[in-house]
Amino acid sequence: MTTLTAPGTTATPTRRPSATRGLVRTVLLLHRPALYLWAGLFVALAALLLWLYGPATDAAAAAWREYDRCTKATCAYDQDAILRYKSYSQYASLALTFLPFLVAAWAGASLIGREMETGTAQLAWTQSVSPARWLAVKLAVPAALVTVGTSVLVILHRLMWVRGQGRIDNTKSWTDTFVFHANGPTTVALALSGLAVGALAGIRLRGSLGALVVSVVCTVGVRAALGLAVPYLWPTVRTVTSLTHDGPTSLGLTVHDGLLTSTGARLPDPLCGSSRNSECSTIYHRLDAVSFYTDSHPQSHYWPLQLMATGLVLVLTALVLLVAFRLLKRDTGSAPHTKGATL
Repeated sequence: MTTLTAPGTTATPTRRPSATRGLVRTVLLLHRPALYLWAGLFVALAALLLWLYGPATDAAAAAWREYDRCTKATCAYDQDAILRYKSYSQYASLALTFLPFLVAAWAGASLIGREMETGTAQLAWTQSVSPARWLAVKLAVPAALVTVGTSVLVILHRLMWVRGQGRIDNTKSWTDTFVFHANGPTTVALALSGLAVGALAGIRLRGSLGALVVSVVCTVGVRAALGLAVPYLWPTVRTVTSLTHDGPTSLGLTVHDGLLTSTGARLPDPLCGSSRNSECSTIYHRLDAVSFYTDSHPQSHYWPLQLMATGLVLVLTALVLLVAFRLLKRDTGSAPHTKGATL
């Protein structure tokens, strides 16, 4: 845009904050369909979690009380309430698990990939917006929405799960992989990593379809790798039990288990059972086994594991963002950038 200035006067430079605010408004307007979809998903999932926290938990808990008090061959209890709670609580956990993949797909295909493909991004860089600031605003707006929305859903999920503990017999354990992540900040960190991976894929591939596929695949890889790494992010507690037991005893999340020999060596569990069985006793004697052992995480390790996993994902997210900004800077180093001419 050309600015006319009178002789002897100095042109007023464009204010960067106003340009940033304009870019924020552009992001919100351009991606209104995604914003509406996110809002609808948030409301639906929040409503489901609130229903599970209140009426569904009360009905299922009452049904379990009736079932546990039953002493006859046939009893009257609300089996449907138990099954409803079980099914819908699993749906809620799965929905939270898949949020990072949805964020990654949208970021790769629409937020960055499509704008690089159609030239919308390049047009913005000629309107007093540098590529780095364009990407920063592009990521900051959805990152704020995703962080706040996902955090609220995680809190509601944890409240729902805690309220069912000790009242509903078939509530999933904290060691269940879906419950573990849905109850803590790793879900938020994974969603942010999906956003970063999608942005990097969009910048690198400059196409919506390819960026969508790559971002989802990479986010699935991050989620799978985190699942493998979690048990090793905090020291385990070893439990040693007699061979007269039926097998190793776990405190919660099992990492390793097996047999201990008289020298302290560890051996795989032959899955025979108690040494009271003569065949099992012979096997243990031949192996020089003296006890079972289990290296596991008790429930008190939940938050250390969560915080370590969250920190690991956030560090990875920061590295992905660093690569994305450096790649964008390299690709746009000679791109035209106009702040506004003066006459």
